[in-house]
Amino acid sequence: MLKDVSDVQAGLKALRLNGMVTAWAELMEQGGDSTLASSRWLIEHLLQAEDVDRALRSIAHQMKSARFPVHRDLAGFDFEVSQVDKVLILKLADLSFTQQAHNVVLIGGPGTGKTHLATALGIAGLSRHGKRVRFYSTVDLVNALEQEKAQGKAGRIAMSLARMDLVILDEMGYLPFNKPVALLFHLLSKLYKHTNVMITTNLTFAEWSSVFGDQDDHGTAGPSHGSLPHRRSRQWSPHGFRHSTKGGQGRIKTRQVSRQLNAQTDTPPEPK
Repeated sequence: MLKDVSDVQAGLKALRLNGMVTAWAELMEQGGDSTLASSRWLIEHLLQAEDVDRALRSIAHQMKSARFPVHRDLAGFDFEVSQVDKVLILKLADLSFTQQAHNVVLIGGPGTGKTHLATALGIAGLSRHGKRVRFYSTVDLVNALEQEKAQGKAGRIAMSLARMDLVILDEMGYLPFNKPVALLFHLLSKLYKHTNVMITTNLTFAEWSSVFGDQDDHGTAGPSHGSLPHRRSRQWSPHGFRHSTKGGQGRIKTRQVSRQLNAQTDTPPEPK
């Protein structure tokens, strides 16, 4: 809440109500301080209401854009049944790892709660910390990549996902053998340079070659040592939580600073 009348102008600026900022300044210059002070509670209430409404509409828009399959939260996860590191999961919940260009891999068999945790972490980061998240079933993503390539629009999905703070790929390991996994490999190679990825899978790292086969950095056939699990061992550790390169961190930091500057100068788009 605003503490005094002088905070009103700052509140108006924060909400980008530029016309009202000018009008308020003019009223204060005309000696309206004593008159306006009596209505301070109303002004503060309206500013707070507008601020809350915008925040809620922004979250609703981001939730819709994230395409989570269902709503999940950490409160609904049974840590007693699924033996996972609760301390680590709670640490990941604020998505602060995205600021350091970290990636996360959740490995487990069917029914162990991988999708629940990935969804809950994504929703927590989005709703509580303003992170941009996009959820994809890996099969659906490969289908979309295949479709955009057939339409001559290859690269659009990669550009869109590169603007996210976190991309969640669910169930990497259930891809049909007839799917063009080279497209997925190529996308991951691009995202690695620009954003953060969270993957859920039933495969251990040693089994990732069963999905990607032998791919080089361009997603084409290559020698066995060129497969993703080996080439990306710096990022995807056996613990599933490692940092990317300094270059990746720098690019992500630059994107975050640019977004903050845009937020200060541009009016956010209305939810569709």
